[in-house]
Amino acid sequence: MVLPVGAQAVRTASVRAVAEAVGQAMAAGGAACVFGDAGRGKTVALRMALSGPPVGWGVSWVRVPVRASVSELRRAVFEALVLPGRFPHRSAEADERIAGVLDGARVLVVDEAQRLPVPCLEYLQSLWDHPHVRMALVLCGAGSERSVARVPQLASRVCAWQEVGRLAAGEVAAVVSAFHPLWAGVGGGEVAWIDESCTHGVFRTWAALTTHLQNALLTVPDATVDRALLRGLFRRLSPPA
Repeated sequence: MVLPVGAQAVRTASVRAVAEAVGQAMAAGGAACVFGDAGRGKTVALRMALSGPPVGWGVSWVRVPVRASVSELRRAVFEALVLPGRFPHRSAEADERIAGVLDGARVLVVDEAQRLPVPCLEYLQSLWDHPHVRMALVLCGAGSERSVARVPQLASRVCAWQEVGRLAAGEVAAVVSAFHPLWAGVGGGEVAWIDESCTHGVFRTWAALTTHLQNALLTVPDATVDRALLRGLFRRLSPPA
């Protein structure tokens, strides 16, 4: 998710819950699965949770290729760990080098994990089961919980399943005013109307609306934040009926 200029990350209830889930996985040397519909801020919550890991812990983010094969995922893990030298031609050598880095305390984050087919998930489990590996595995993505459930041995190792939901109605006003100064002067009643009419507690939609509002205030002479302007911006956030 790309945040608008001037935005600040906000510790919502979901962010705190994700941080707790990741902490449980680190403490147990287990796995956490962070899931929820698209646009709810899962990756942002994870980045906040892992922005200051405990001393001695490293964090590596794996970029999952679309329709990844096991060999492509192996290379993605190798690159995420920033291992020196060229990627080995032999898979056994690559895995030994990967395991050699994972023998310390490390969080391996696999975002968009729902893209991974069963063999790739089994590969991640095999890394985790390596006798010299010490890591916490975090699987994140919309539908990742369903993907993980297809591999019962991996699912059984998940010690924290954490859903990231919509912003609760009672926290929207405080969250968006802290998120961007454009909303700081907008009353709670108007924020509630915006949420009911357009954003529906979806963090990504609030971010997109903020960007559109910024542009409108910069490009439209004498523009003011009123319902007429906002209704026009709402239409840019929904596909044609």
